[in-house]
Amino acid sequence: MALWIWTLSIVSCFCITFSRSEELEFFQSATELNHLTVDNDTGIIYLGVVNALYQLTEKLVVRIHVETGPRKDNKKCTPPIEENQCKEAVLTDNYNKLLLLNKENKTIVVCGSLFKGICATRDLENITKVTHYVETSGEKSFVASNDENVSTVGLITSLDNDQVLFVGKGNGPNDNGIIISTRQLHEKDGKDIFEMYSDSAAVKSAYHSSSTQQFVTVFEDKNYVYFIFNQQEKQPVNNRTLIARLCKDDAHYYSYFEMDLGCKDEDGSYDHCHSAYVTTPGKKLPESMAQQRQTTDSGSADKVLVALFSKVNKDNGSLKSAMCVFSLRHINEKMEKNRDDCYTNKNTSMFYKLFAVENPCGPHGQNASKNFPCGSEHLPYLLGSKNGVIEKPVLQKEGMNLTAVTVTVENGHTVAFVGTSDGKILKVTNLTSKLGASLCNPIHKLSLLVHRLPVQQCHKYSDCEKCMQAQDPYCGWCVRKGNCTKKADCEMANKENEWLWSPNGTCMTIISADPQNMSRRAPAKVKLTVSPLPTLSTSDKLWCTFGETSHRAQLNEGVIICDPPDMIPPTPKGQDHVSVPLQLTFGENKTFFASHTYPFYDCEEAMNLYENQPCYSCASNRWNCQWDWKKHICEESSSAQDVIKQNMEEECPQFLNPNPSIIPMEYRTTVHFEGRHLAYYQVSGLIQSYANETLKLKLSIRTDKVKIDSKLMVTLYNCSYGRSDCSLCLAAHEDYKCVWCEEDGKPSKCVYEKLCRAPPTNTCPYPEITRIEPKTGPLDGGILLTIMGSNLGIKAEDVKNITVADKECIFKEEFYSVSTRIVCQVGEMKVPKQGQIEVNINGKLGQSPSDVQFTYQDPQPTGIRPQSGPQAGGTTLTITGMNLATGSKKDVRVFLGSQPCNVTEFGDEIVCVTGRNSKVEAVGVTMRYGETKIDVPVQFSYSENPTVTKFKPLSTFMYKNQSDSNMFMFFSCFLQFVGNWVMRLNETTVVFSSLPILEDPENYNITTIIQMDHYQLVVKNESHSFTYVADPTFENFTDGIKKQVNKLINAKGSNLNKAMTIDEAQAFVGDEPCNIKTLTETDLYCEPPEVQPQPKKRQKRDMINNLPEFIVKFGLREWVLGRVEYDTRVSDIPLNLILPLVLIPMIAIIIISIICYRRKSQQAEREYEKIKSQLEGLEESVRDRCKKEFTDLMIEMEDQTNDVNEAGIPVLDYKTYTDRVFFLPSKDGEKDVMITGKLDIPEARRQTVEQALNQFSNLLNSKSFLINFIHTLENQREFSARAKVYFASLLTVALHGKLEYYTDIMRTLFLELMEQYVVAKNPKLMLRRSETVVERMLSNWMSICLYQYLKDNAGEPLYKLFKAIKHQVEKGPVDAVLKKAKYTLNDTGLLGDDVEYTQLTVNVYVQDGGTDSTPVKVLNCDTISQVKEKIIDQVYRNLPCSQWPKAESVALEWRPGSTAQILSDLDLTSQRDGRWKRINTLMHYNVRDGATLILSKMGISQQPEDSQQDVPGERHALLEDENKVWHLVRPVDEIDESKSKRGSVKEKERTKAITEIYLTRLLSVKGTLQQFVDDFFHSVLNSNHVVPPAVKYFFDFLDEQAEKHDIKDEDTIHIWKTNSLPLRFWVNILKNPHFIFDVHVHEVVDASLSVIAQTFMDACTRTEHKLSRDSPSNKLLYAKEISNYKKMVEDYYKGIRQMVPVSDQDMNTHLAEISRAHTDSLNTLVALHQLYQYTNKYYDEIINALEEDPAAQKMQLAFRLQQIAAALENKVTDL
Repeated sequence: MALWIWTLSIVSCFCITFSRSEELEFFQSATELNHLTVDNDTGIIYLGVVNALYQLTEKLVVRIHVETGPRKDNKKCTPPIEENQCKEAVLTDNYNKLLLLNKENKTIVVCGSLFKGICATRDLENITKVTHYVETSGEKSFVASNDENVSTVGLITSLDNDQVLFVGKGNGPNDNGIIISTRQLHEKDGKDIFEMYSDSAAVKSAYHSSSTQQFVTVFEDKNYVYFIFNQQEKQPVNNRTLIARLCKDDAHYYSYFEMDLGCKDEDGSYDHCHSAYVTTPGKKLPESMAQQRQTTDSGSADKVLVALFSKVNKDNGSLKSAMCVFSLRHINEKMEKNRDDCYTNKNTSMFYKLFAVENPCGPHGQNASKNFPCGSEHLPYLLGSKNGVIEKPVLQKEGMNLTAVTVTVENGHTVAFVGTSDGKILKVTNLTSKLGASLCNPIHKLSLLVHRLPVQQCHKYSDCEKCMQAQDPYCGWCVRKGNCTKKADCEMANKENEWLWSPNGTCMTIISADPQNMSRRAPAKVKLTVSPLPTLSTSDKLWCTFGETSHRAQLNEGVIICDPPDMIPPTPKGQDHVSVPLQLTFGENKTFFASHTYPFYDCEEAMNLYENQPCYSCASNRWNCQWDWKKHICEESSSAQDVIKQNMEEECPQFLNPNPSIIPMEYRTTVHFEGRHLAYYQVSGLIQSYANETLKLKLSIRTDKVKIDSKLMVTLYNCSYGRSDCSLCLAAHEDYKCVWCEEDGKPSKCVYEKLCRAPPTNTCPYPEITRIEPKTGPLDGGILLTIMGSNLGIKAEDVKNITVADKECIFKEEFYSVSTRIVCQVGEMKVPKQGQIEVNINGKLGQSPSDVQFTYQDPQPTGIRPQSGPQAGGTTLTITGMNLATGSKKDVRVFLGSQPCNVTEFGDEIVCVTGRNSKVEAVGVTMRYGETKIDVPVQFSYSENPTVTKFKPLSTFMYKNQSDSNMFMFFSCFLQFVGNWVMRLNETTVVFSSLPILEDPENYNITTIIQMDHYQLVVKNESHSFTYVADPTFENFTDGIKKQVNKLINAKGSNLNKAMTIDEAQAFVGDEPCNIKTLTETDLYCEPPEVQPQPKKRQKRDMINNLPEFIVKFGLREWVLGRVEYDTRVSDIPLNLILPLVLIPMIAIIIISIICYRRKSQQAEREYEKIKSQLEGLEESVRDRCKKEFTDLMIEMEDQTNDVNEAGIPVLDYKTYTDRVFFLPSKDGEKDVMITGKLDIPEARRQTVEQALNQFSNLLNSKSFLINFIHTLENQREFSARAKVYFASLLTVALHGKLEYYTDIMRTLFLELMEQYVVAKNPKLMLRRSETVVERMLSNWMSICLYQYLKDNAGEPLYKLFKAIKHQVEKGPVDAVLKKAKYTLNDTGLLGDDVEYTQLTVNVYVQDGGTDSTPVKVLNCDTISQVKEKIIDQVYRNLPCSQWPKAESVALEWRPGSTAQILSDLDLTSQRDGRWKRINTLMHYNVRDGATLILSKMGISQQPEDSQQDVPGERHALLEDENKVWHLVRPVDEIDESKSKRGSVKEKERTKAITEIYLTRLLSVKGTLQQFVDDFFHSVLNSNHVVPPAVKYFFDFLDEQAEKHDIKDEDTIHIWKTNSLPLRFWVNILKNPHFIFDVHVHEVVDASLSVIAQTFMDACTRTEHKLSRDSPSNKLLYAKEISNYKKMVEDYYKGIRQMVPVSDQDMNTHLAEISRAHTDSLNTLVALHQLYQYTNKYYDEIINALEEDPAAQKMQLAFRLQQIAAALENKVTDL
């Protein structure tokens, strides 16, 4: 490989550093780089970038530049792009997808993302020349992906003596689905260039594939082509890296096989591959891989695959990358094994067929895989296996991606260059174990740069060791040059040992010296052996440098001989030798050769290494020294015999083995010791007393002033030291022989046994107790008691028993200290008690004195202060009570809940510091004394950590103390402060003085913090932080005096108002204040006193000038600016003129005002009297009614919403749902032919018609025909808005089988509609109504796409809302005639009278329905029809509403006793009043609570007797003019005009006024239903939950179009989205729940639903509705909630915008699933027949339009329509 590499940051950032100044060659592109390829023959570099191609020289100089974009294109359009055919086309960037050299025919293959990925070939020498490019060939020429985010890989290779192109690409949203294909590069057999080699030479993705691919690379080896790609599987979610293989000459892809390519460590698999490279490795890599797999066959000629992977930890989101190395032979073996398993039906669960469900494997014979190495038609093909190859990483990196790799071999070593995502290139020199040095550091803007980098930087390594440590195959140490170089740069590198290769790790080293050392007193020549030694001759100049001395070295048969140094450095103190550096250099320049350190020893210093042992030090030394015992010196070895030679140290004269080795002090002791090799020596001595217990001593023996070697070591000891009592003395070590000596007249003490003249005692006195800790303890015991004294035993076993206040105390042996301390755990005591302590030491009892007693007491905490503190903790908590000082501080523990409180003070009050708590809560305070748990009767409350809500001032000056009141802060919770400089004013306010600072505040970011307990509060709020500003400055008055002052005084300065307000600043003139009027940054204006004040009294008063001073005071700092002189000049205008001019106009104005006021007062008084009489008449009535309404309101608000009894949600099936949404609003309603499905066609012509309709369906699937069809109809004046709606619904059903196509048509029409509104400059009006076909198509599209969402998510809250409204309405009276109810949300439907009613529970039996009765709640004011409806609702609640009987079809029979009575709305017993007749109610029949009713089918015998009503309950009888009926409220009779007197008019006004009082019922119903309304709104306006893909898709489409048309107004986009979804779909469903549910919606319920729907509409608009007393009641009703709902809508739109986009492919997949699931159930044939009626009606116009359209002419659409018309209606045509 060449010694340079080109780096291109396509998938990562690359970088480089240089150790010396070098020019870095680079090329910078104007756009993002995509691909780079190099012609190694010529060195020319080819670059593919966004919108351009470059041809560069080897030095990165631009030779040719070709622009490839942007061009007008649209991913959905088929090239060639013509504006009339692709109106969506816009200028689009061209991303380079493929850049491949075809050297055989000297061309370069270039593919871009434009025009469906069409490729071109260009001349290799001049890329401006296009040798082939065709854009009219259609899909067969679509090679690359047209999505910039989908990768494409390609390989040019030979096949059957032709050049072919293998292509792998992911299936983008607008791609053709071909994943892998073989393309021709020559025109052959009638096929064009880039056309598929054969029709079956491709792998195509299934249309509904649940996986997507991103290709990494493609390569070939022998007869195979390999693809590596990442595959993301959606169901279940899984990421896989796959390697696919196929035979090059396999034209049908029978050999295609894919399997997993795994890289796995102990933490799991790496699931994403970034880059891969195939190469033939060096010798060492295959050997190492064979060792890892424990095989003997290294396969040195086999290729390896180096791949880079990454994975993301799902728990913490951390990124990890790895490099894995695979053997290509091993991969092939695994593939063959898998193929054989599949063909022999083994492990079949691991296999799959691409884009198929069935298992492909089966028995095909034992040798099928060998007999058919490239597969066969009869064998399963397009196979895949989950059983792949897995390797362990050879390199791992955390926090970055390894993104690009290339591999080369240098000197038999495999070297990988790896690019990382953080901007580095790593050179990996050992692919089996470790990482080599990094080449580089980051370079800026590498996404636009190409660099030419050296692959080595050998010169960076300054010495041979560093060169070897680099392990760089490119580098080695050039011996004669003395530096690290490439092999080519070392002149004699080919000679042995002249160039030392870095991976060998061996530098020239002096491996031996002869002699190995020498005496500094006898220097001589040194012979050095060097390895590896280059070939040297006598003419080569070698130099030997010993320390500071250099001499020419001699060469003798490969041995280098050096002279000794002229001067040897002195031997360091404490050592016996000195090491002198030795260097070998070469040539005149003295190039470094090898180095060594050579020791020169000193025998005189060697005798001092061991203290008191000179002979031993000399003889045992490693140097060649000897001991002359006669002279008592250490000298260099000689031939003398009467000396002690080296290594004869045991022959040295010496003393050893002292006896005794332990010697008491103050007692004369004879020490005996052994002597060796002595002719004469003896010694004795006296040991003196020392103040320590023991002392180690080394004894030396001298004779004739010369030390003899001594190994004598003795220990001195003192019995009395530290043994103050008998027990301590007797506990001493037995070797010390210490006794407790009690001599008469002397104090007892511990001495050596021979120093005691009295007989020693063996027993100690009774134990003594001197003090105890603690002196108190809890009744439950459990605390540790420390007893201190003397003679408390010699060992722990001596302590036999302990009692405390006559209670046993458990001995704790681990805390025992001999004689002085006993620790025990006190026991439990029933009652408080005080007593002595008694110990039993080996039968001897010791008792504490009377003043040392232990008290059992009961601690009783009573309170705490403070009782609350912040969550952060740190609050100093004081616990008060009685007997709290029980035990000791270490025995007491305090807990706040489960959190410990650190005890800091112990006494009558316990003080602790609280810890952090995770919640805001009140917790119990618990104290523990040992094991005793005591609860404090007061809880401690953890409050929220304080927050700053407001502070003033916002800033301060640098100097101390800004103002007298200082700084105020307002907090949102209670605070506890620590410190004496913060003062709390109240629960939420503190004040403190701002601290002075020394630094310039403008240059620092200063933060002010208040430490509150453990919480640090930064003084800032949402908008401001407390800041320091520069100090203010003032200018002194000119000449020190401000003259002619009488109105305002002006003081000038700087920074005056930066941290000071006009209220805080003060100014004085002398002793009196000057009222400040204005304060700016540079000026202060104040109003002085009217009369000149006296000067301020000062100690040093100016006696000469008596003028007052002008003083400005900011906080506690003040400035004296000078003195003030008042203006004493007399006014020019005399006072006798001023007064009349001012007073006369004022008096005139006052008189006029009084007259106007009196006139207005009289008028208001008359108006008051006028309405007073009206108010008095209403007062009593209003009082009674309001009282009753308030009672009703309270009762209703107590109702629980769980009264709504759910019996399941009756969601309609898809067909019924679409029929009702599309066609129920039509003029025929339920009888519409699309709902009934009845196609009125004679049986004889049915087959012909159906065939023709199918042909018509195919015609509709032509985009050109359909667009012309719609445009023609919309241009017809007779084509009304209702017809457009109906036509769009028919079209929706007819095209339901191809909803993707339907969506495409809708998009096309929608873009045209948008263009119209944008051109007209009123885009906000778009989608306001359904005045066009496309607007209704959008409504239907939303209805189709949201059906499943409505069913699964929003349906339940909507149904509950409907049921809740129905339940509330039926709880109160409902007027059957006026359709008004007591409980409603609609003010116009509110029952305006106080109707008396009672709730009844009746027991209903159904005829032929069993013996069980059903209890039903009804009202005694209900009509019989209303009762029937309630009974049917309850009895048949488990059946769909569509299967319930009608109220008119059943009879209701009441059996009060033995008799039976048929109940009906009108009969002979009905009340009459003139022409008015009242509908019968249960109250009319006197039906009581608990009555029995029978529901039966209507029979002839059950007909009512009243001839005025044919059938019970029929509505026509209720509406006849001659018999006016009423139910609860009788309308005002318009005929009785004679009663319309003045008084009656007042009565009517009064009645109307009183009706408004009942509006309080609206609040009652609203409050009861609020939760249901909120739940529904949340279900449809929450982007955090499931959002239908259609909503995201269409909203993104609107955002794209707004951006395209440069519409920046957010209101416009908001209106579009609102009109397309909430108002177009949700309001329709909300107002018509029977569209989705099998329910009957009563008119009264519909009225309330309309109010909620209106609220929903108001929430979706950005227009603010200003409310007033005249606003409609329904708007006032939800005025409070509407702002919250508006925010929900805004958040919903914002959340959808931030979601992951829904691609066209995903949307098409979703639509295809809907088509597949529901199309068969729809009346498609009927819809086609109905659509054709429009064709028939406007036949001529449509034919003309088709004949005028060139595209339609080309496809003969008019002719096809004529054929269809002829078949359907026998129409005469031009055929």
